[in-house]
Amino acid sequence: MKSTAHHFKANARAALLDEPLQQALHKMQRGFVDKRAAALREIPDFDALREQGKRIKDHALAHLDVYLERFDEALTAQGGHVHWALDADAATEIILDICRRNGARRVIKSKTMVGEEIDLNTALASAGLETIESDLGEYIIQLANEPPSHIIAPAVHKTRATISSLFDLHHHQRKGQPPRAVGELVNEARGVLREKFLTADVGISGANFLIAETGTVVLVTNEGNADLSATLPRVHIVIAGIDKIVASLADVTPLLRLLGRSATGQAMSAYTTFITGPRRAGERDGPVHYHVVLLDNGRTRMLGGEFRAMLRCIRCGACLNHCPVYSAIGGHAYGWVYPGPMGSVLTPLFVGLQASVDLPNACTLNGRCEAVCPVKIPLPELLRRLRDLQLEQRLTSRTGRWALRAWGWLARRPRLYHASTRLGVRLLRVFSGKRGAVRRMPLAGGWTASRDLPLPAAETFQTAWRRHTAKSPP
Repeated sequence: MKSTAHHFKANARAALLDEPLQQALHKMQRGFVDKRAAALREIPDFDALREQGKRIKDHALAHLDVYLERFDEALTAQGGHVHWALDADAATEIILDICRRNGARRVIKSKTMVGEEIDLNTALASAGLETIESDLGEYIIQLANEPPSHIIAPAVHKTRATISSLFDLHHHQRKGQPPRAVGELVNEARGVLREKFLTADVGISGANFLIAETGTVVLVTNEGNADLSATLPRVHIVIAGIDKIVASLADVTPLLRLLGRSATGQAMSAYTTFITGPRRAGERDGPVHYHVVLLDNGRTRMLGGEFRAMLRCIRCGACLNHCPVYSAIGGHAYGWVYPGPMGSVLTPLFVGLQASVDLPNACTLNGRCEAVCPVKIPLPELLRRLRDLQLEQRLTSRTGRWALRAWGWLARRPRLYHASTRLGVRLLRVFSGKRGAVRRMPLAGGWTASRDLPLPAAETFQTAWRRHTAKSPP
């Protein structure tokens, strides 16, 4: 997927003016947040479970080379094939080669964010392969020719009326029909996709976890589409980042408990499938040929650097659901595969900081993302570090750099700083007149263009503290 992260500000402005998008985002936000909160009330010590998940992921990352080799050996012993891809081009070429060698013409594909990362659908289409997304949300956005807007709910930005129109156009070649009920839309998609499942030559899926101990791929869905993609075609290809590895079956259980509750507010997703190799003698379903493509694509670089904690991410989407910025503009504004707080860290690391310079600043640093992350990724800290790197690499505006230097110079001189803040308070109150808020202010046009600037207290905290302590008895 080609990045448009460098257009973030324009994308965000367009999203704020998109009325159907705003309606869809409003409906989405409370659903995810409320369901997660309800699910967490069932586990008295959820924070201890988060700490356990963090330790499991950190252990796997600390011994990543060992566990990846162990996974390769275990899966090969079960009759599967493991392929190693350094980058997106290598991964797509491996997948295309498997398809060619098996004479594939139709591919059925379940939702995979790594597939989006390597722009797999474009590569398959360029090779003349018909590719059908089997996840309902992914199928909807495929019809709309759009990328996902959310990592677990790809079509969350679409209203029922919009989806009805898409189905009318692509299924019935008609326009202007009234919106249909959700159940009708689901049944219609099911009817279309069933024939695709039965006639696909290759099934492609992602992976939620890779278990080194047994060579097992774990798939988690609520629709069962990944299971059909993995079992009906003769060939199954898994594409997964190397960061998906965990040591053992025992390690998966806490992560699954974290994933369902954090993502959709479920104790467990409807379908949790463990796949270990191709069909065995006597088995009635499953692929004859089974391949797992392990993708690096910059993850090793992250492993050895200061953003290593980001590799703990289990792709639950909780940080998106609780982010006020994502909730206001949706996923497409971020311009690449991963939106929200996680995307504001990952996109600069994958496509380059210069090509996504606004994303680390698309955050209020309120800390909600870190508070809800099931594996305790310090997202605000990582975003602040990216801002530091922007400054060091002179990617910010000259005015911004001078302003920060001036503020730093002033902050290191306490007496002058306190005098300046007292003067600033007085000036703001003068600017406000009798309104009680500042409507226009130099250098603050980005704020005052759409809202008033609230007045600070009549005195600074330091002044109030000195006055309070002077009155208090020793």
